[in-house]
Amino acid sequence: MPVTPRWDVRLSAAVVLAVGLVAGCAGSGERLATMVTPYRADVVQGNFVSSEQVDALKPGMSRQQVREILGTPLMTSLFHDNRWEYVFTIRRQGVADQSRHLTVFFDGDRFDRVEGDEMPTEQEFVASLASKVKNAKAPPLEATEAQLARYPKAEAPESASQPVDAAAPAPSSYPPLEPAGR
Repeated sequence: MPVTPRWDVRLSAAVVLAVGLVAGCAGSGERLATMVTPYRADVVQGNFVSSEQVDALKPGMSRQQVREILGTPLMTSLFHDNRWEYVFTIRRQGVADQSRHLTVFFDGDRFDRVEGDEMPTEQEFVASLASKVKNAKAPPLEATEAQLARYPKAEAPESASQPVDAAAPAPSSYPPLEPAGR
C-alpha cells in the first residue's frame, strides 16, 4: 500500500488555492499582474562618453590619442574605415532606458569631427544613476574609543616582534609533497 508524502498534499492544496484565487479575481487580474513584477537585472552595454571627453578631442589628433580619451569604440566598420561608433545603453528596473550614440570621423588617420547625441557631464551621469533610496545615512567608518575599549588588545606573537631578515636566502631544498610510503 503506497504512502503519499505530506509535502505532496500541501503542494496540491497550494496549487488549488492559487488557481481559485486567480479564477475568483478574474475582474481584478490586471491589478494582480501589476502587484507582482519579475526582477529585471541592470544591463549596461557600451562605452560611456562624457561631454568632458568630447571637449578634449582636438582636430588633427591621431587615432591612438582619440582611443586614449574615449576608449575602444564599440563598433568599427570594415566598409567605413573613416569612422568609429560609440554606443552606450543602460537598462534598469523602474527607470527609463538610457541610450546615447556618438560617431567619430577621421580624415585618414587624423581626427576630423564628431556627430551624435549631446553627451552628459560626468556629474549629470552619476546623478542619473542615483538609487531609489534617498537620504540614506552612511554608517560611520571609524570606531570610537569607547567601542574599541570593549575588545581586548591581542598580543603579538614573539616571532612577529623580531625583525625578519629580508636578505636571507631561500632554502635550496624543500620537503616532499607526498609521504615517503607512496
